[in-house]
Amino acid sequence: MTGECIDILTELESWYARDSGQHLLRASETAVADILDTAFGYHLLQIGCTRGHPLFRSSPINHRIYVAERGGEGINLLAAADELPLESDSIDTVIAHHSLDFAANPHQVLREIQRVLTPQGQLLVIGINPYSLLGVNTVLRGLDRRSLWHWHSPVSQSRLTDWLHLLGCEVEHCTRVGSVPVAGGQTLRRWLGRADAWGNRHNLAVGGLYILHAIKHVPALRRPRRQWRLRRERLFGLLPRPAPAPSPTPFGQAGTGPGRNQHQRITRH
Repeated sequence: MTGECIDILTELESWYARDSGQHLLRASETAVADILDTAFGYHLLQIGCTRGHPLFRSSPINHRIYVAERGGEGINLLAAADELPLESDSIDTVIAHHSLDFAANPHQVLREIQRVLTPQGQLLVIGINPYSLLGVNTVLRGLDRRSLWHWHSPVSQSRLTDWLHLLGCEVEHCTRVGSVPVAGGQTLRRWLGRADAWGNRHNLAVGGLYILHAIKHVPALRRPRRQWRLRRERLFGLLPRPAPAPSPTPFGQAGTGPGRNQHQRITRH
């Protein structure tokens, strides 16, 4: 599958080099920048099937790692997306650019991303929307088994949301770009560009690419009840206990006791 991934990498890079791909790339970078402005930390990671397309230029994080399976422009770590040579809970922000679209086991890739994310870490997943004109086009191109798009396995937004929920990540927002493909002559391209910009502003569900923003949540650890009881007992043992106060004698029983019996014996004599 490594050779196939390299071929897919080359195919995606050539696709992004065209005018329509460049238009989608700029729209994706703009949408990602709005989220990265509020994502702080020490380490940022971008993984995917393309090289030379960094989407983290606007990030305030200085240490940035660009991962791919083959060396190229801007790549500083060679690794597979499902086997990242990074420590657990070490990355503050992860950008997954088409990491799930062509993966043999996308769920494993997502588990690996969740592993390296720090608690409250930011995750941005960029994929092809199967319910769009771009998604239909890729499906039709993938009908040919000789085509590299045959290995494309789109992951829908709802399916991805369920996976993230199982992994302890909560989806914050989903942005879609590229609702109208830009093609044709200069005049037609200008009109289509305006229509696409309008669709991006209104976040239409038919956008060609979706950008899903999620946060890794770690539940607070609950200590056993017995530990809290023992801790409370230890705290009480450190404090001096007050002396017991004398209890008052109930009214009506003041004459009872050994003194009264002795007085009765003296009176009889």
